[in-house]
Amino acid sequence: MSNKKFKEIQQLSKDELSSKIRESEAALFKARMQRATGQLKDTSLLWRERKALARLKTRLTQVNG
Repeated sequence: MSNKKFKEIQQLSKDELSSKIRESEAALFKARMQRATGQLKDTSLLWRERKALARLKTRLTQVNG
């Protein structure tokens, strides 16, 4: 993960993190549906979305902890 993205995630508030998590979950669901129907061209998108979601959830846990 680039240092820039990490700093951006660190500066988000709890509400912003929750919003980003919902957006990321929706994007991951959409990519999964596209893969299932054979419309997904870039299969690495699934991997990137999963990792981004994990980063956001980890940061939310750190903030709440």
